[in-house]
Amino acid sequence: MNRLATASHSLALAATIATLTAAGLAQAGEFDGVSVNLMTFTGPQIAEPLQRRAPEFEKLTGAKINVITVPFSDLYQKLLTDWTTGTNSVDAGVFAPQWMVDFVSAGLLEDLSPRIPGDRAVKMDDIAPFFRDFSQKYGGKTYMITLDGDFQMVYYRTDVAEELGLVAPKTWDDYLAFAKASHGRDMNGDGKGDFGSCIAKKRNAQSYWMITSIASAFIQSRGTAQGAFFSTKDMTPLYNNEAFAEALRIYKETTKYGPPNEINLDVGDTRSLFTSGQCALSIDWGDIGTLAIDKEQSKVVDKVGAVILPGSTRVLDRETGKLVGCSPEICPHAVDGVNHAPFAAFGGWSGGINANADDRVKDAAYAFISFMSQAAQSNVDVTIGATGFNPYRISQFSDLSLWKQAGMSEKAAKDYLGAIQASLDSPNMVLDLRIPQNQRYQQVVLDTAIARMLAGELDIEGTMAAISEGWEEITDELGREKQLAAYKQTIGAE
Repeated sequence: MNRLATASHSLALAATIATLTAAGLAQAGEFDGVSVNLMTFTGPQIAEPLQRRAPEFEKLTGAKINVITVPFSDLYQKLLTDWTTGTNSVDAGVFAPQWMVDFVSAGLLEDLSPRIPGDRAVKMDDIAPFFRDFSQKYGGKTYMITLDGDFQMVYYRTDVAEELGLVAPKTWDDYLAFAKASHGRDMNGDGKGDFGSCIAKKRNAQSYWMITSIASAFIQSRGTAQGAFFSTKDMTPLYNNEAFAEALRIYKETTKYGPPNEINLDVGDTRSLFTSGQCALSIDWGDIGTLAIDKEQSKVVDKVGAVILPGSTRVLDRETGKLVGCSPEICPHAVDGVNHAPFAAFGGWSGGINANADDRVKDAAYAFISFMSQAAQSNVDVTIGATGFNPYRISQFSDLSLWKQAGMSEKAAKDYLGAIQASLDSPNMVLDLRIPQNQRYQQVVLDTAIARMLAGELDIEGTMAAISEGWEEITDELGREKQLAAYKQTIGAE
């Protein structure tokens, strides 16, 4: 943590002692003797701020927070197994809000709604409406508290763009052209050729979100309620047509301009490559924006631009399965003829509580999750790249002083926050899948098929067939009408 962040951190802690007490959430010694086992993924992203702030919280309240970490690929199943088998060794979790449906429907997740009115410190009206409604609620009730705001966007080297006479990519064709033009150039001054594009493509990691970030611009054009995964008529998968084939072609081609081992790289690897100056482009959440300003680690300080996910001038005709050109009728939200469909991948890490935990443990767990979300803590944490926490409060988008204090230039801050804000404000935002067993659809079927394509085991047609067949099998197993009703409800379709 840099000195400015440390100073802010100290001031924030002092403020928090006052706000926690004033809000009636906790007081000194209130939770003496209480231990909370909280599970999240190994990280260090997400786990780091929880582990760092747990001792502070213990000093404030007496509650001991034990942060348990597991690989991301295991997190969903570990929590589900612990809570469904009656083991209940885990009292709370920080995980993907899109998994909420499985935990709520099984009665495993505590309804936090009754606690919200008395929690003045969390300032719920300052949490951006998307995160407040999508990342926290299910069926109109609040089950989770937002700790992180997640949208995927594209980062690019502004200095490289200037040298090559290029601008930020508006379409995925622009992205490929930028990657091709910059690939092999020495971009960090070490005398070696660097890479045009760095995308996390490791199996059981982020690859299934990355392909969705590309595919969505070709599939969804009429607004969020149109959906980008399934037909709202009969739950037919939308990943077996010319639009998804084009997305797969682009995704596969980006590998030509990436590191030799790109299909084995996780998001932490690609972030390190980008901030060390070895990549011209990357797809990521908000993390690169803050990692890039760390003067001790980054070689691209003030050389990074961020934009809303690139779009397409051609989109899917759902009746024919063909790609057709954008028109005002087909792409009503297009900008200069380009259809953008920003993807709210994951939805932002959020905290929830085991419904079967001891009541006193629940109180302590809620107080800690609220403590982590409150502006006094989060305003610092979202500006530190190592946390994995990205902005989600309205004030974090409007107050540039937070970002300047963290070391970001005004231009970089406006670029970074503007890209996230443009995604949040888009009427064509793509919501991540939040239907029963979405983890099987995405993290098992989709991820496996994409990994096999990147490894050369499947061609594009075979990849689409594997996804479509796998998704149809899950839908039929769980009940097509039930899944369709859930899908339509989550995207706001009539």
